[in-house]
Amino acid sequence: MKTYKNLYSEVCSIQNLVLAWRKARKGKTKRNYVKQFEKNLGKNLKILHEELKNQTYKPLSLKTFILRDPKTRKISKSHFRDRIVHHALVNILEPIYENIFIYDNCACRKGKGSLLALDRFREFQRKATKNLTSSGYCLKADIKQYFREVNHDLLFAVLRKKINDEEVMSLVKLILENNVRDNPFREGMPLGNLTSQFFANIYLNELDQFVKHKLKAKYYLRYVDDFVLIDSSKERLAIRGGGD
Repeated sequence: MKTYKNLYSEVCSIQNLVLAWRKARKGKTKRNYVKQFEKNLGKNLKILHEELKNQTYKPLSLKTFILRDPKTRKISKSHFRDRIVHHALVNILEPIYENIFIYDNCACRKGKGSLLALDRFREFQRKATKNLTSSGYCLKADIKQYFREVNHDLLFAVLRKKINDEEVMSLVKLILENNVRDNPFREGMPLGNLTSQFFANIYLNELDQFVKHKLKAKYYLRYVDDFVLIDSSKERLAIRGGGD
């Protein structure tokens, strides 16, 4: 498997940070924290560039709050300057992983989303049932408390399959451990971070590859930590799902 080196200079380049700033501010240009950062935009981006380049960058503490619609979730929000760093990192890593993600990984990807997932589900349903003329079966599952329990060591091991750059890995570690400073088990990723969504896709790409290539599941799709398998055979679906 091809690995990638010398990525860190691309992550912290001024050109990449400018692109990252534009993405981070999208839809938020009237927020006070954005306006504050942009009062000295050139200076603030230069400071970020120097901190990243010299590896003195430290993310600020996350701001945590609770959302209760549609279900109770703890959201951890990064400061705007840290969100720029998240975008800068994803800008460089995303093209590498897009080449290995399966088509039916529908979450947090350009041109994908919940609408595509629904369209693909209906397409799989029609194919498995021969245009609804025969029986079909669906296994729906999710990964319990996924974002809270992602194992950092396993995530690093998966990342190292493609990324052979210790400076990039150190930055990933900084971002992840900002959420678990008081957690001795080094688990979990904060809901609300771009990097969490991106790392979730990388982590669960291992599941995608297993289901598609080892289990040979024809009709499988995933949206973040929810996934479904559809099959015309209940027995075959039960075997793939680990059931009786």
